[in-house]
Amino acid sequence: MSHDALDAEQLDAYFALMEVSSLLQHAVEQQLRAAGPLSWVQFQILARLANSPGGGQRMTDLADGVVYSRSGLTYQAGLLDKAGLVTRRPSEDDERSVTVTITDAGRDMVARVLPGHVEVVRTMLFEGLSRRDLTTLSGILSGVRERMRAAPPRSATSRRKPKA
Repeated sequence: MSHDALDAEQLDAYFALMEVSSLLQHAVEQQLRAAGPLSWVQFQILARLANSPGGGQRMTDLADGVVYSRSGLTYQAGLLDKAGLVTRRPSEDDERSVTVTITDAGRDMVARVLPGHVEVVRTMLFEGLSRRDLTTLSGILSGVRERMRAAPPRSATSRRKPKA
């Protein structure tokens, strides 16, 4: 086997993972837009903040956690701020950073969309899996995620393009 090609089994696994991910994300996005209206990334932001101590996180940490660009996260946080779902202010421990904090309205929004979100995920992803399948899937994906997350976070990469 060549080092520059995936074998048939690897291709099958890769395409299956990507298709499952896309189908699930599309269904979740539809549900969130109908119930929220929120985008998938906005839901991720609110859910992460709702589960953070004190309800806040630095923008850089939040961008790394939701795997979203800093500029994209700034835009999404701005929309959530305008809607009264989060607040943004300079971080207390680093004047160059901004902390985003969920508001009571943001917590209410999460509570409103969460039941439908859970139902979509349960129906599309977990309904056909046994407990053993779920344990296996969780173990595999957790290991892959840990290996991928071991690389420096996106916020640590240079924003400047290398000079030619």
